[in-house]
Amino acid sequence: MAKLSLQEQLLKSGLVGSGQAKAAKSEKHKQIKQQQHNKVQAVDDLKEQAIQARQKQAEKDRELNQQRKQEDERKQLAAQVKQLIEQNRLPKNDASTEQSDNYLAYRFTDQNKVKALYLTKDVREQLVNGRLAIVKSDRHYELVSTEVAEKIIARDASFVIVLNDPHIQANKDDRYADYQVPDDLMW
Repeated sequence: MAKLSLQEQLLKSGLVGSGQAKAAKSEKHKQIKQQQHNKVQAVDDLKEQAIQARQKQAEKDRELNQQRKQEDERKQLAAQVKQLIEQNRLPKNDASTEQSDNYLAYRFTDQNKVKALYLTKDVREQLVNGRLAIVKSDRHYELVSTEVAEKIIARDASFVIVLNDPHIQANKDDRYADYQVPDDLMW
């Protein structure tokens, strides 16, 4: 004796008519179809959300990679500038912090602060005439040639503190061109 389904048992016992059984069967079939359709739609929604999440993550990863790449490039340029300064700096004089008879102070600004380097008269004139430049290396100031300073500017201009233009000539209409600045007024 085979097991009969509940529907068949109810039909055999006469509790349910054949019309009611067919209606219940079709209703159950509709419910199953609707559940499958909703399940497919729910699966599609989940797939779409997963795709969007992957796209957002990929965009975020691209931005992070771009930031890392820019940071690496910045570090590489800073290393190149540091190497240029180390290889091409002029030797420091012994009076870097003290003023003596042989050295003149050359004052300049760095980040709104007045700084001074004590230089020989020849070196100071070269700096004023634009043949030398002052660059910042870590926390120190170094003197380099104008050509090296221009190479540094091509990489990162923030390292060059003073670079005087050698082509600037005194104004011909200057009323005070004939008067020299006294030594005690040089700053």
